[in-house]
Amino acid sequence: MQIPLSSPDITEAEIEAVAGVLKTPNLSLGPKLPEFEKVMAEYVGVKYAVAVNSGTSALHLIVRSLGIAEGDEVITTPFSFIASANCILFERARPVFVDIDPQTFNLDVDKIEDRISPKTKAILAVDIFGLPADWEELERISRKHDLKLIEDSCEALGAEYKGSKVGAFGDAACFAFYPNKQITTGEGGVVVSNDQGIAEMCRSMRNQGREGEDDWLQHQRLGYNYRLSDISCALGIAQMRRIEEILRKREKVANMYNQKLKSVEGVRVPYDSPEIKRSWFVYVVVLADKYSKEQRDDILKKLKENGIGCAGYFPPIHLQPFYAERFGCRRGDYPVAEHVSERTMALPFYNNLTEGQIEYIVANLKERL
Repeated sequence: MQIPLSSPDITEAEIEAVAGVLKTPNLSLGPKLPEFEKVMAEYVGVKYAVAVNSGTSALHLIVRSLGIAEGDEVITTPFSFIASANCILFERARPVFVDIDPQTFNLDVDKIEDRISPKTKAILAVDIFGLPADWEELERISRKHDLKLIEDSCEALGAEYKGSKVGAFGDAACFAFYPNKQITTGEGGVVVSNDQGIAEMCRSMRNQGREGEDDWLQHQRLGYNYRLSDISCALGIAQMRRIEEILRKREKVANMYNQKLKSVEGVRVPYDSPEIKRSWFVYVVVLADKYSKEQRDDILKKLKENGIGCAGYFPPIHLQPFYAERFGCRRGDYPVAEHVSERTMALPFYNNLTEGQIEYIVANLKERL
């Protein structure tokens, strides 16, 4: 049996939507762009959405639009996809890491204030693996210290924190639409915010610094080509029409995993809480403390040999070679993130994963524990 780590859920509706755009002259900066942005803003419950070509680009534009620059510091997590720290470096600011909560894997809010300095400009928190961070406490801390608050919801479309959808917290937030995400546009992302100034700045910078569309060769500021094509937007619109179906499918798959793994000794299933609603991005289990990183890696290798896509999610950012060399980060700096990282296993997870496939995965995992 061959089971990939992830697989997009594309139907005839998505194919027809993309084909429809290909029959028009509007392959980019056409009517599908504002339509997709309107769909995203309404879904999240914010005033503005600015679609871009990746979640990384969305993060970069938020950081730049907030005036974060060289000499500034931004508090963030060492346990995430690397873009949530790289976006800070793009503006020559410095990421200041704070360790994670051992249950949720999100930023440990109790450790943030100890890391705030006169140079701190913002907090960038991540809804890791689709689980909302503690936004109530994050907003309290940011207000108390007059800091900007950025929500990296790239993995969490559809998640809810105390009844509110993620993406509506802080000064601005972003989502990503790579093929392993809840919905996909192929490549793509979006900035969402209630701040008109942030939205206008991001809209300009994504399109080479233009202020509007009337004079194509007038550039008011430094900008980038972070545009998202109408082809991608059409795909995103079609996917968003199915968003509730997609989220239900993913929850069903996660529940099957939870049921079949709950009695497996040595494995901890993902954290759950009645105050928050996870939007399932990946399905990551954690091995018991008795397992070493080498043992975890050996299990992953054997699962792959049996056709099961899997990976360690995520290696700590501060121990990536570039960060270790540039900032002098060392093992032991953020022990919770390191401990968790060495024992995490992302198992195959996508909308149409079958119960038979899950049983095959779980049986192979049990055999190697």
